[in-house]
Amino acid sequence: MSPTEQNADFEALLLYLQQSRGFDFTGYKRSTLMRRVLKRMSQVAVGEFADYLDYLQVHPDEFAQLFNTILINVTSFFRDPDAWTFLGREVVPRIIDAKAVDEPIRCWCAGTASGEEAYSLAMLLTEALGVDQFRHRVKIYATDVDEDALSQARLSGHSAREMENVPPELAERYFELAGARYTFRSDLRRSLIFGRHDLVQDAPISRLDLLVCRNTLMYFMAETQARVLARLHYALNDGGHLFLGKAEMLLTHTDLFAPVELRHRLFSKVPKVTLRDRLTVVAQAGNPEASQHLGRRIRMMELVNDASPAGQVVVDVSGHVVQVNERARSWFRLNPRDVGRPLQDLEISYRPMELRSLIEQAYSERRQVSVLNVERRNGETDVQYLDLYVTPLLESDHGVLGASIIFSDVTNFHRLQEELERSRQELETAYEELQSTNEELETTNEELQSTVEELETTNEELQSSNEELETMNEELESTNSELQAINGELRQRTEEVEEVNAFVESVLGGLQLGVVVVDSELLVKMWYGRSEDLWGLRAGEVYDQPLMSLDIGLPLGEVRALVRRSLADDGESRETVVDATNRRGRTIRCRIVASVSPLTGGDTPNVVLLMEEIRIS
Repeated sequence: MSPTEQNADFEALLLYLQQSRGFDFTGYKRSTLMRRVLKRMSQVAVGEFADYLDYLQVHPDEFAQLFNTILINVTSFFRDPDAWTFLGREVVPRIIDAKAVDEPIRCWCAGTASGEEAYSLAMLLTEALGVDQFRHRVKIYATDVDEDALSQARLSGHSAREMENVPPELAERYFELAGARYTFRSDLRRSLIFGRHDLVQDAPISRLDLLVCRNTLMYFMAETQARVLARLHYALNDGGHLFLGKAEMLLTHTDLFAPVELRHRLFSKVPKVTLRDRLTVVAQAGNPEASQHLGRRIRMMELVNDASPAGQVVVDVSGHVVQVNERARSWFRLNPRDVGRPLQDLEISYRPMELRSLIEQAYSERRQVSVLNVERRNGETDVQYLDLYVTPLLESDHGVLGASIIFSDVTNFHRLQEELERSRQELETAYEELQSTNEELETTNEELQSTVEELETTNEELQSSNEELETMNEELESTNSELQAINGELRQRTEEVEEVNAFVESVLGGLQLGVVVVDSELLVKMWYGRSEDLWGLRAGEVYDQPLMSLDIGLPLGEVRALVRRSLADDGESRETVVDATNRRGRTIRCRIVASVSPLTGGDTPNVVLLMEEIRIS
């Protein structure tokens, strides 16, 4: 199957999971998600995504196993201890100090898995507030999409191995031992609320002071991460803190969160403030000065006008010059005698530009008329740029008294503007180059961040697999211990049997009897006592061999008849004496007693043959 077809089948599988079970995995990173699904497929021996979709439709119980595989519930108490230490030492006191004495403190552990991080946060806050204040003020919302993990979190049953990261003094204060499991104190556990919540689809919990979401964002694609972070930003109060995992840095979301301690992945919310302009109107009133001060005030006003950096000419409604300040006299070669003359008689009326038309426009429109960047040449090389403002002087009844003409020297500004324009163009070019470089760096950074998140995801998968292997190892060790115990018992039984065999051998040796046990088919099952000495064959040579095929000096036909009679007579003993030849070739008389063995049961009894050499005196 081609990669395109494989990806299409995988997307169809994700769509089926969303429609049938309400789990939307479309925002998760495809590489991680596909790897987890393939792991589960290998466990049920399914090779293709399309076949696995069919398998899910036929086996509804498989959904739970698949979700447990996809949702890697790797967590522990105080994971990354240095980060938790900083949180308890620096951030928690800030949160408490920013609150009133009885004001509630709201926290959210998103992606809590089996609850260890929520209980870790509860211990930190209880240490800072005390037990009574914690129970009265604190609410910790612990959420996850995995119902099985939440059920485990609510029970708070932790093994000794899971408690290894909890400092002994905290374990003693906050946990109770029930059998082989440790449970969090029930009076404090009431402040923790566990519930199902999907960060991608469900509305966030709001008005939070602290949000713990560690190693959860790294499973999402960049677009989904942005949506989730916007929700987390909304959930936090202004000044609230966000605590992330070590693979999550928020380098591209500085408009939402500012780093408090980047090394430990602690961030604070960047508030969104709407700036509004406020207008303040101050009314001031004053009494007129005495008439004797009027002349001084007029002189002061003239001095103020002369001190102005702008040139000013005032004309009355008839067009006569009323006032010219020092700056205007200097620029346009005017003198005090020009005051009172008609403006049209002066060069300033048409150079550097026509003023009379501007004055008429200001009178008719009853508003200020302006012309910017008027060029005034003084010789061949000296160029001055002026902004010209013609303002009508109106009485309270809107009658026109005259006009104020102000010339503002903007030469330096004009030059600076030209330089600025050149600099702007140069800066624009540099900015475009910088933007291009920045985009390349952002792309590289995103790839690096994605790689870091992928590595952390793989690390958690390995940790999950390691925990499974440790559990299997413990089971194997337990089974091995049981096998060792059984082996010890078997060894003891074997020793006992060997002792019994040795005892039987010694007894039979003392009786000078040869003992042979045969079954109903006359196959040799035991060869004891003097049997070897009489007939010259060892037990290993005759075991499970037909008695009638043995090359010994017994008349085997008579022996067989004796066995048959013993079996036919309900196990009564039968005896006979026969002539035989022993292993040395000497003719002997041999008494043979046949009886059914009382030590064997079942449908096929064994027959015991006792053989004794009769010595003739």
